[in-house]
Amino acid sequence: MAILTTIGGVPLFTTVQEALSWAAGNNCTGYHTHNHQGQTGFMGCSGHLQATGLPANSNAPAQASPPQASPPQSSSSGGSGGGGGGY
Repeated sequence: MAILTTIGGVPLFTTVQEALSWAAGNNCTGYHTHNHQGQTGFMGCSGHLQATGLPANSNAPAQASPPQASPPQSSSSGGSGGGGGGY
């Protein structure tokens, strides 16, 4: 097996057959392509998200957490809230 590089921990192969063999052993089918240093490489699984858990061209972690909502601001009636530190 000739591996050009790995992307998201998944090998990028020089042939379609290598990518399909990798896919068969990793619960997916098909392949997709990437360009690495001017050469087309083949990655197992029909899509990058399926292969790596990451969207293509992303450095995001595989299990990114959704953004947390900010806690609600407490409001005070009667205008702007002041507030001394009282230290």
